[in-house]
Amino acid sequence: MSDTLPNLNLPVMLPSQAQKHVTHNEALSILDALVQLSVLSDTTDTPPASPDEGARYLVPIGGQSAWAGQDGRIAVFQQNAWVFHTPQTGWRCYVADKNALILFDGSDWREIGGSQLENLTALGIGMDTSSAPFSATLNSALWTALYAADGGTGSMSQTINRETTADDTGLIFQTGFMTRALAGLFGSDDLRFAVSQDGTSFFDGLVIDGATGIVSQPNLPRFSGATNYDNYGAADSWTKIAINDLAYNDQGTFNASSNVFTAPTDGLYHFGGHLLFKIDSSALARMTIRMVKNGTDQVPGSFGRITGDHQDGYTFVKSQAVTPLLSGDTIELQGMFADHSAFFQADETTFWGYKVG
Repeated sequence: MSDTLPNLNLPVMLPSQAQKHVTHNEALSILDALVQLSVLSDTTDTPPASPDEGARYLVPIGGQSAWAGQDGRIAVFQQNAWVFHTPQTGWRCYVADKNALILFDGSDWREIGGSQLENLTALGIGMDTSSAPFSATLNSALWTALYAADGGTGSMSQTINRETTADDTGLIFQTGFMTRALAGLFGSDDLRFAVSQDGTSFFDGLVIDGATGIVSQPNLPRFSGATNYDNYGAADSWTKIAINDLAYNDQGTFNASSNVFTAPTDGLYHFGGHLLFKIDSSALARMTIRMVKNGTDQVPGSFGRITGDHQDGYTFVKSQAVTPLLSGDTIELQGMFADHSAFFQADETTFWGYKVG
């Protein structure tokens, strides 16, 4: 009989060998012991008094009695005797009494999973970890609370921690691995929601102040301005109001040369205007205000009028309107005097607007 199969040390039959069945049966016994390897325990150091036929154990350090000197080997009870097998590198074994899978690394048995999944330096699911220590290629992912009926609290929370206020913590959204949006705390305690087209320049859509909870929209389309000179208005003729002194003009939506607001995107917008009329003391005038869309269409709800004649000094009329606009639509403010020409007062004639939805 000769052992020529090195992985399991199986005996092989020789051509002239007598009683070949003995060799064959021994090989089957070894296969029965080691294939789909499972042991009852890897911590029991003393053989049980009455083991079942085929019972298997992994002898721990300090084996006693019939297991003395067999540390780390697989003990199998066969035909009323203990038979020992030496593991090879890469063998895996299920340990029944602790419901664990273990691996022989060439010198020691170690657990696969369980505590071995703690303090990992990298984990890749469906991909390598060259881009991040934890990486996964998935089409969907689900986190769910452990229900109270299953021993949990029914709640679910996730924590993303950073070391200092100057550091970053949050979610980064990418397309083709190029960043397109951010949500989180980036270099401050303010909660930011920002977007980017190139992964380098970012525009904050929403910022919540970490100290006060006040919400800001830094890039909201909006403007506010006044005229810094008296605007002349001919009698019975609509006059576009010149707004050349802008307090703010986010997104550059108002053109002080053409005196029109241009919607940068589709949405609902809110506008307001205030016209102070400077009237000659010898003149009588009725005053009207409106907003005009795309140069021709009066914005519904924007029309206002001071009825009756006014003279000797100043009076005013106001207008507000909410209107839907498409990207590229324009809005301008107009005023008109009836019967007599007059002036729209410098610094007190204003126009403003912003996107509301």
